[in-house]
Amino acid sequence: MAAHTKIVTFVVELRKSIRNLALVLCCSTLGIFFLSPQLLHFVQGHLAEKLYFFSVAGPFLAHVKLALFAALYILMPWFAVVIWRALGKPFGVSGGQLFFFIFFTCLLFYAGTVFCYFITLPFGINFLLGFSSEELRPVISVSRFVNFTTVFVLAFGLIFELPIFMVFLSKVGVFKRSFYEKNRRYALLLIAIASALLTPTPDIVNMLLMGGPLYLLYESGILILRFLRIGL
Repeated sequence: MAAHTKIVTFVVELRKSIRNLALVLCCSTLGIFFLSPQLLHFVQGHLAEKLYFFSVAGPFLAHVKLALFAALYILMPWFAVVIWRALGKPFGVSGGQLFFFIFFTCLLFYAGTVFCYFITLPFGINFLLGFSSEELRPVISVSRFVNFTTVFVLAFGLIFELPIFMVFLSKVGVFKRSFYEKNRRYALLLIAIASALLTPTPDIVNMLLMGGPLYLLYESGILILRFLRIGL
């Protein structure tokens, strides 16, 4: 099957589920919105400072963003099923192989978010707030804090998917294992760029907190390919 035909098939399969996904996402966001105060309290667990708002709509928008994040988080398995079914059809991935990709996509996503929330996020927050003093006190906007937290957590969930997509690309013959092994320097450059783009703040510490695990995931992807003897 030609590459163009595979792309068209993927898009067609994906479009079948986008409308249903969008509808469920909106309904889920609306339902979770009423629980957003409790969610905000949970997200704020790593922050000892009070949160403030600087516009009339600030708190409302922050709760909407938090509800949307929670809906995306909960619906992640459905997103994984939709994406892998769409990818599986043109590339001939089905049955047990399809279940393998869906299962580990969800597992890696939730592992990444948990790792971020309990390890990376508190370290990043404490480091950034460590520059405060008696003369320089933090006044943190609730909207910006929600943006910082949710983007950081979601970004970690997404970057943890790297090994599974490396396996997929080798499985369907796009890249061989030797390609990943020979291009580590370029991978490191792309990881640095991705870390700069995905981190909600431009400081070097948060970039390293994301870039370091991402490179380890890249190396783990190579080890997995060796173990499964894929892309030889």
